[in-house]
Amino acid sequence: MSSSSPIRVFSVDDHPLLREGIGALVNNQSDMVLVGEAATGAEAIQLFKQHVPDVTLMDLRLPDMSGIDTLIAIRTEFPEARIIMLTTFEGDVEIQRALQAGARGYLLKNMPPSELLDVIRQVHAGKKRIPPAIASQLAEHMTDETLTVREIEVLREVAEGKRNRNIAEKLSISEETVKVHIKHIMEKLGAADRTQAVAIGVRRGIIQL
Repeated sequence: MSSSSPIRVFSVDDHPLLREGIGALVNNQSDMVLVGEAATGAEAIQLFKQHVPDVTLMDLRLPDMSGIDTLIAIRTEFPEARIIMLTTFEGDVEIQRALQAGARGYLLKNMPPSELLDVIRQVHAGKKRIPPAIASQLAEHMTDETLTVREIEVLREVAEGKRNRNIAEKLSISEETVKVHIKHIMEKLGAADRTQAVAIGVRRGIIQL
């Protein structure tokens, strides 16, 4: 890689401190340069068009929309966009969504800076990169039966502390149907009760609190 054409990196995160840290890290490399940064999904989409960076670091949680939805919006217009999801969350469902949407990497924010730089270079070279810990988590749930859209809706209502009757009214279904959905949710998630089902749903990224 010649020093005349450094890897142009774009950073998307709503925490100024993290953006500043990434900026300093990237600009400290002889083969990289930070071309822009954004704090929201809308800003990221707009600035991506302006800069068309080589590699984008995208936070999973943004104040206005999810990082995955931002990634989808960017890749709809720029299918070759190389985007790495950067997050504190390890939920396998979100990892799968990100990869299906075209993310080239999925990294946790607690990793060493040298690893982040290594991944930026690999993704720029056309490779995909998922750390072993995340890959094993994906593999662990690979054969799990996924929740239906309706089951996810019910789980969200359960997470808000609603009782079966309230859930039935909100979703315009019978209380009996709600009970059946909850039974299926607990079976699929391997949960002993409603509270555990919510905890597993949050941990795996099926629902957000």
